[in-house]
Amino acid sequence: MVIGVIGIILSLILLMYLAYKGFSVLVLAPVLACFAAFLGGIATGEVHILATYTEIFMKSLGGYVMNYFPLFLLGAIFGKVMDDTGAAKAIASVICKKLGEKRAIAAIVIACAVLTYGGVSLFVVAFAVYPIAAELFRELNIPKRFIPGAIALGAFTFTMTALPGTPQIQNAIPMQYFGTDVYAAPIIGLIASTVMFFGGLFWLQYRANKAMKRGEGYGNHKNENIVKFNENELPGFWVSMLPIIVVLIMSFILSKYIFPSMNLNYLEKYNTVASKVIGNWSLIISLVTSIIIAYIFNYKKMANPIETLTKGVNGSFLAVMNTASEVGYGNVIAGLGAFLVIKGALLGLSSNPLISEAISVSSLAGITGSASGGLSIALGALGDVYLKEASIMGISPQVLHRIAAIACGGLDTMPHNGAVITLLGVTGLTHKESYVDIGMCTAVIPTLAVIVCIIFGSMGVV
Repeated sequence: MVIGVIGIILSLILLMYLAYKGFSVLVLAPVLACFAAFLGGIATGEVHILATYTEIFMKSLGGYVMNYFPLFLLGAIFGKVMDDTGAAKAIASVICKKLGEKRAIAAIVIACAVLTYGGVSLFVVAFAVYPIAAELFRELNIPKRFIPGAIALGAFTFTMTALPGTPQIQNAIPMQYFGTDVYAAPIIGLIASTVMFFGGLFWLQYRANKAMKRGEGYGNHKNENIVKFNENELPGFWVSMLPIIVVLIMSFILSKYIFPSMNLNYLEKYNTVASKVIGNWSLIISLVTSIIIAYIFNYKKMANPIETLTKGVNGSFLAVMNTASEVGYGNVIAGLGAFLVIKGALLGLSSNPLISEAISVSSLAGITGSASGGLSIALGALGDVYLKEASIMGISPQVLHRIAAIACGGLDTMPHNGAVITLLGVTGLTHKESYVDIGMCTAVIPTLAVIVCIIFGSMGVV
């Protein structure tokens, strides 16, 4: 059993280290899963590497793709349409102008928040907002090294995990396990969002003011490559906002009123129940509708609509397969005898399932460098246990949903996280220059928000 536990821990360490070094998760996950299974098999005398790969890893991977690929696909297409039409830049540009120069950092944070809350992928947001942020920061002589922190605060945190109704995948995954929807635990979600937004904004503003008082300015960045855009060629603000508004309103109406009022008893034939599919169905219809609206109103703004669609489709594959591979890895680990020891340790951390859930989700998200990956692994292995314990304690499944979603968006942004590396690449900065602020806004403060929300959730707040 000891060898098995060592194998699990060693595979997790290797996953984190090699992912940071740039190795593809698509290769790492199955190899390290089989490695852990091999060491675990030595302990039990049963080493079945091929069976582990084909019957556990691949089946888990396939199950995840089956459940969530539509959301990855539609989200990627929606983001690409918003990008290619100029709608994302139009929204960001108007928000920055309206808030004014005195609130430059807040303007960038809010611009990113509006876009991600509307379903635009964080990668599209980074590319769309960076040119605007660079121009604004240069004009006001605010050090450039704070741009990644501002973008990360708006795009990586509360709008991905905490704000009720967000269509992002981190908010969608818990629905399957707890029978909830994207608007689960709205009060707790708003509390967490408030802590993250104002806490992060205070930190960035404090740091920027301190640096500027020392005489530090935007800086001389010789290799800065910013793609200029003509504001006159961008679509109107409300035309750009319409698809985002549609996503939020439609998903709310569908999940809260339309689908619950329908007779869905026929789902028994498909070995499922309404509570497990309503959330996904609502998001699918909402995103499809928004994509159509974005196409109709901005068709002429796209140089090649078919190419936009194709790039969106292509972009979804790597995202869903990376996460699905991590889920496959997690299911292999969860099936090992040695995992019972780790499972017992996680569940023994606290009698409160919210605390145990938050620790397991955030830990696995940190190790894998993926919020959705860590969330899926943790809930796949322990979700049913948390649900039973919460029921005994009178804790709503909605609270479990929200705590899990918020927790996955904390430690996931370790230095090896793909979104962090991409953001630094887009802005042309290094970990040394900007990671302190990224880490504070996306890891430390969200972790504090989780603690606050656990307290409220344990008190019966939903």
